Amino acid sequence: MAMNAPVTDAGRSVRRQSGLSYKFQRLREKIRRAVETGELSGKLPGERSLARRFRVNAKTLSKALTDLAAEGVLDRSIGRGTFVKGSIPAQAPPLECWLALSSPGDHDDCLLAHLREVCPGIQVETSVKTMRPSFLNQFTAVLSLSASTPADVLRDLLVRNMAVVAINHEPKAYSTPAVLPDLTLGISRLGRDLVLAGHRRLGALEPRDSTTVARTLRQTAGRYVADATVDSAEPAQAATLVDSGITALVCSSASDARQARAALAARGINVPSEVSLASVGCMCAQSSCSGYLVECRQIADAAIGLLREAHSRPVTLWLAGSWIERGTLAPTAAGLPLEQPAPLRVSGVVV
Repeated sequence: MAMNAPVTDAGRSVRRQSGLSYKFQRLREKIRRAVETGELSGKLPGERSLARRFRVNAKTLSKALTDLAAEGVLDRSIGRGTFVKGSIPAQAPPLECWLALSSPGDHDDCLLAHLREVCPGIQVETSVKTMRPSFLNQFTAVLSLSASTPADVLRDLLVRNMAVVAINHEPKAYSTPAVLPDLTLGISRLGRDLVLAGHRRLGALEPRDSTTVARTLRQTAGRYVADATVDSAEPAQAATLVDSGITALVCSSASDARQARAALAARGINVPSEVSLASVGCMCAQSSCSGYLVECRQIADAAIGLLREAHSRPVTLWLAGSWIERGTLAPTAAGLPLEQPAPLRVSGVVV
């Protein structure tokens, strides 16, 4: 009588693997049929839930799902789960998160209000020196609202390949897209209007480190009359210019005009009966000065357009202002016929 051969460890291992393989194959086919019948659709339950449902361990279930994904029955996405093929929902585009860099008391609330219509979560920072690199990771774009933004901060942003747009000032240290009122054009028009209205003593009010208003007024006035003179000072010194005989003041921005008007009122100098006051730049909701001004919404829309349009090199948009009458010019100047604003000037691209 033949004796049965003893069962070795190797034989037991082969039988065990064969049983596991069969169990895995049955599970894979069960899941396949569940998908075909619609029992499983869209996003599948979690692996623990499926393991309990099919009464298998998690390792066997994961291997079955991986095989079905390789066959094209399922889609597996890290962090999102397992889906029946073709049922992964399209991911929503990432929410826009913008950072606005400004100086204390220098940002324009009207301009920010228009930007918030597109990006409600826009964050304004004035202490840029204290910003940590990790703080910037949450933002998709940066809007530089102040010419005083440090050059090293802009450099760090550009090194990170972040979208940066300068608003209401022209970039100096680094070349970035920019949107700003065409100050030179507006000042030239104001100089012409004031000289033709009879003013011969003009005052230029602008920050200490700027000469744009004074230089442009002198060039413009010289084209029309030989005896016109232009003196310059900071906005807070407006009354001093009036004391010296100035009859018309031109400011480099609406905020400078507000500061100048406050200084004149403190000295009891009336606008416009004693001095005419005009400005160029951005027309915010608090603007109370006549001049060639650009609406804040127009500036905001142009900046948003630059953020979303790809250009081969940085683009600068100069926006021509429209005449806004706020009753701050003497009647002789306010009644002058005024030209329509020139079209938008673009630097950096050919349009």
